[in-house]
Amino acid sequence: MALRAALLTTTACALQPKLPTRAPSARRSTVRMAWNDQATCKVCFVRHGQSEWNAKNLFTGWADVPLTILGKNEAAAGATWIWKEGLEFDVAYTSELKRAQQTLKLVMDITGQNDLTVHKSWRLNERMYGALQGLNKKETVLKYGDDQVQLWRRSFDTPPPPCELDSEYWPGNDNKYAHVPEEDVPRSECLKDTIDRTLPYWDGAIVPALKRGKTVLIAAHGNSIRGMVKALDNIGDSEIVGLEIPTGVPLLYHLDADLKPLKDPRSFGLLSGAFLGDPEEIKAAQEKVAAQTKVEDTSVESEEEGKKRILEEARGV
Repeated sequence: MALRAALLTTTACALQPKLPTRAPSARRSTVRMAWNDQATCKVCFVRHGQSEWNAKNLFTGWADVPLTILGKNEAAAGATWIWKEGLEFDVAYTSELKRAQQTLKLVMDITGQNDLTVHKSWRLNERMYGALQGLNKKETVLKYGDDQVQLWRRSFDTPPPPCELDSEYWPGNDNKYAHVPEEDVPRSECLKDTIDRTLPYWDGAIVPALKRGKTVLIAAHGNSIRGMVKALDNIGDSEIVGLEIPTGVPLLYHLDADLKPLKDPRSFGLLSGAFLGDPEEIKAAQEKVAAQTKVEDTSVESEEEGKKRILEEARGV
């Protein structure tokens, strides 16, 4: 009888389902979810490198000028950081302006991604600076005053004076834009206008690629990039005007399935995305962009002496 009871006990234990073994608490505490585990797509913005008119401190806008040697080096440096990040793109977008297109080509060449399909659109062009295009920024400060120039340059919704329709700088006189309805060709733009012009292309051409899980590269301009970043991070009108996009520095976003940005641990300020590069160099580049219209204040000069000095600085004398 005792033998039978023992056999029944052994059989019951054998048929009892085994429960999963609980991992030790110390082991469980080391398991972490990576910050970008929920990412389904990526978008990398690159503002073009220094152009010839950037080097001369001129308002550039839609004027189609090429990169300087420094600008090409900036683009190459940005491409190197993209390569270090291990980014492999599916599709690229750029503007109709050669400085952005040259930047894109350098990134593609250096990262070995020459076979990317590239889409170009005037909607990704830089802000159109109207009658200011071609003028030296510091000379413009002397003529109109710092407050007025800063209002044109950094307010959200105050455009500069419009250019004339017979101006060499009005895009409507360039056959490159013959396909654009005349009412859509700007004579001047504030940041709000630039964003309103850029976002339909973002929504209609770039968002569909992101929804399909693509890794996207966009080589464009400071103000058109501001518009797209404003939409991604839901940045306020008064805050976006102070965001500086340095030349040649990649800005990378990881997005979830709803195209909401995931906060990159390397990000700072208003952005969820991260600039790729050395943080101190990025900060210095942002400050350089912000200082383009600053005129040195010196109380020992007469007004005429000050004007003469600033004009000489502006003209490289």
